[in-house]
Amino acid sequence: MTRGFSGDVAGYYAKYRRGYPPQAVDALQEAFGLGAEDVVLDLGCGTGQLALPLAGRVRSVIGMDPEPDMLRLAGAAAAAQGVDNATWILGGDRDVPALRTLLGQDSLAMTVIGNAIHWMRHEELFHALVPLLRPGGGIAVVANGTPLWLQENSWSPPLRAGLERHFGTTLAASCGTLAQDRDRYRQALRAAGLTEIRETVVEYTDELTPEQIVGGVCSAVPADRLPAPADRPAFAEYVRRCLPADRETFTEDVRVAILTARV
Repeated sequence: MTRGFSGDVAGYYAKYRRGYPPQAVDALQEAFGLGAEDVVLDLGCGTGQLALPLAGRVRSVIGMDPEPDMLRLAGAAAAAQGVDNATWILGGDRDVPALRTLLGQDSLAMTVIGNAIHWMRHEELFHALVPLLRPGGGIAVVANGTPLWLQENSWSPPLRAGLERHFGTTLAASCGTLAQDRDRYRQALRAAGLTEIRETVVEYTDELTPEQIVGGVCSAVPADRLPAPADRPAFAEYVRRCLPADRETFTEDVRVAILTARV
């Protein structure tokens, strides 16, 4: 089942969603001893922000997502970057058991889920993944920073208030980034029989332009609520007016939390 991240929304996602710093990819590689013979699964891969940097560390990457447009753009990004060891598969968390046929005699060294687990039935998913993992392999749940409108800085609260007025809704979903979310995932990983559950945190500061903030917002709006192309300049101006007028760039402190567990 798709989640509305299709069409132009997927395009905004590919262009404006923040990627993953090299330190985060290093942490994933170290956690599971990833090497040149390994196969990894990026579940909910989006347009490849994590699958593509992982591809250079392993034999092959499987990127799986329920949105065809996301996979189309991931494939285009792979071609542009010369990545030829990534396979893109249409599917979601409920389709994971079917991967056994694709894997054949192989096992997964890691399944990584980056900012997508809030869409999934994670308890069932973790149980379904365990039989597909090699010894010493495991699952990584990555929270790639707080949504732009929920951050603790001077410009995020007015952005949130403006978006809530515009869309007539309350913006409270954390995308699985809150401490209580992470605790639930820890408990579910333990219940699925995984051990050595650890969290690694990578923190950095970034500067965003108004264009990047608008693009980030549009990357999270369901396709049926995204302003029509003719209305987007006015929407961009509206978002800009929600932000402090005396600044050209806006600082965000990004906290990448990497929860890992091994079989």
